[in-house]
Amino acid sequence: MNTARPAARRGFGLSLKGRALRYLAAREHSRAELERKLAPHEETPGQLAQVLDELQAKDFISEARVVESVINRRAARFGAARIRYELLNKGLDPETVSGAMDRLKSSEMERAREVWRKKFKNLPPDAAGRAKQMRFLAARGFGGDVIRRVVSQPDDE
Repeated sequence: MNTARPAARRGFGLSLKGRALRYLAAREHSRAELERKLAPHEETPGQLAQVLDELQAKDFISEARVVESVINRRAARFGAARIRYELLNKGLDPETVSGAMDRLKSSEMERAREVWRKKFKNLPPDAAGRAKQMRFLAARGFGGDVIRRVVSQPDDE
C-alpha cells in the first residue's frame, strides 16, 4: 500500500515554497497572510522570509492584485467600510487601501441600492421596518448618509 501519496495531498512533505504556491494558486494572498499561514511550517529561522522574498521578486505576491481581487469579489455585496476592514486585516499598506477606497466610494450609492433591492424590494412600512433595513445595510459596511438616502428613496437618482 502506498501511503506517501495521500500524505502529500494533505500537505505533509511539502516544502515551504510548495505550500505558499498552493495557497497562491487558490487565491491572491498578501505577504502578511502567507507569513501567518506558513510560520508553523518554517524549519529554520529566516527560511520563510527567504521564500516570500523570492516569490515577491517573481511577482507571485502582489498587494495590488490582492486589493483588486478583494474588491472584485466583495464590491457587489459590501460597502467601502467593510471592504476596508478586510483589506487592512490582510496586512496591506494603509495608503494602498486608502487609494482603493477612494475608487470604491464613487459607486457606493449604486451598490447600496442594488444590495437593498435584492434583499427588500419595497420601502419599509413603518419605523421598525426602516430601522431593520438600515441595520442590514450598516452591517454590510455602507455609510450612514448612503443608508439614509437608499432607505428613504431607493430609486432617487
